[in-house]
Amino acid sequence: MNHYENTLRRRLIRAALAEDIGPGDVTCNAILTGEEGGSARAVAKADLVVAGLDVFRETFRQVDPDLTFAALAAEGQEVTRGTPLAAISGELKSILMAERTALNLFQRMCGIATATRAFVRAVADTKAKILDTRKTAPGLRILDKYAVRAGGGTNHRYALFDGVLIKDNHIAAAGGIAPAIARARRNIAHTLKIEIEVKNLAELEEALAAGADVVMLDNMSIADMEAAVAMTAGRVPLEASGNVTLENVRRIAATGVDFISVGALTHSVQAADISLLIA
Repeated sequence: MNHYENTLRRRLIRAALAEDIGPGDVTCNAILTGEEGGSARAVAKADLVVAGLDVFRETFRQVDPDLTFAALAAEGQEVTRGTPLAAISGELKSILMAERTALNLFQRMCGIATATRAFVRAVADTKAKILDTRKTAPGLRILDKYAVRAGGGTNHRYALFDGVLIKDNHIAAAGGIAPAIARARRNIAHTLKIEIEVKNLAELEEALAAGADVVMLDNMSIADMEAAVAMTAGRVPLEASGNVTLENVRRIAATGVDFISVGALTHSVQAADISLLIA
């Protein structure tokens, strides 16, 4: 992660810890003196792709900078059930206070990376790249998108401020595809590309004529996507979007599209199964 991302990450973790610990951990305060030392290991309870070790480490560090952390796996590594992922040692009270928040973030990130890797593997040997979307958990986008990269996927735009994507409601508000593209072209920096969503081949033809830089094929059939690739003939990149699953992603990639965006990578991901065990 770059400096900007690291700053957001630290702020996010601080807020998550404040949400969970609040004015204090009443359980730990009731049964521990604060002088008990020990160690714990994070262990994969299912096969997964590792993502977020630095986030896991930072969560413990923010609770207690004196804790010792050792990564036992690597980012992007595929591990099997039973593999140790990290070791933490120091004051047990601190470890237990950080445990739930650290695991919540780490498990989600590993789950996203694992799901992404499955989609990337499914389109191997095609030119299609797997993209994420803005369908992320509010407040967790910086981590969600990092986890997609760790799984081998590619990030779409980060947010509304760093890319133009004209969707159906924008088109309706602007009065059509051509007016929407024309207005965008007049009002954005020359360094920005314009992507527009189309639902059929007639709209694709209009978008190409209006000078779109990238076209998103929204919920098109396989046959229409094949026709869209032929019609476009490499003039602009094409992105397939909508109802993409592991079962159909290979067929979508085989149409010749350049990108396939998958909202499910982040909006409904299953957290990876990881346990933190006190030694």
